[in-house]
Amino acid sequence: LPGTPEFIARGIWAGVFTTFTPFYGLHFVIAALIVRVINANLLAALLATFFGNPLTYLPIGVVSLKTGHFLLGTQFDEGAHQSLVGKFAQAGLDFWRNVGALFTDRDADWTALRLFWNEVFFPYLVGGILPGIVAATLAYYLSVPLIRAYQKRRMLKIQKKMAMLRERAREQAQRRAEEEQREG
Repeated sequence: LPGTPEFIARGIWAGVFTTFTPFYGLHFVIAALIVRVINANLLAALLATFFGNPLTYLPIGVVSLKTGHFLLGTQFDEGAHQSLVGKFAQAGLDFWRNVGALFTDRDADWTALRLFWNEVFFPYLVGGILPGIVAATLAYYLSVPLIRAYQKRRMLKIQKKMAMLRERAREQAQRRAEEEQREG
């Protein structure tokens, strides 16, 4: 990746932070927006969004939800209505029923979406900020020395290869000069 270790690591910061947002399916877009704000490497940010994966999304979600409810002074009331998966499903059904209500005489009912917003989405959004900053900052400070070491090692390899090529070119030029002397 082109750029200084800090420039690339800021991209990693943006990608890791993005995984703590509830905007699934938009993580690339959000990472790109953050990259523009903090002047970072876009490719590093996009790659770092894979910090969020099937193994990490559950802990990220739990930490974000618990932190969000703590900060908001609310509680995720799983037993009162339905499970988290049920809230997702009901919100989705609510959304599609209400889209259908635009084209039929049925009344729109936003109860499940309101419940989802209050108990899941907004707490996740608020609660993902602190752990997102912590995880992203940790990733930043871990990646800077790794990137610096990688770039230094790569530069040494390139310098060795260039020296070898220069030596070969010098030897070839010397052979040509000797051949010209013999011929001439």
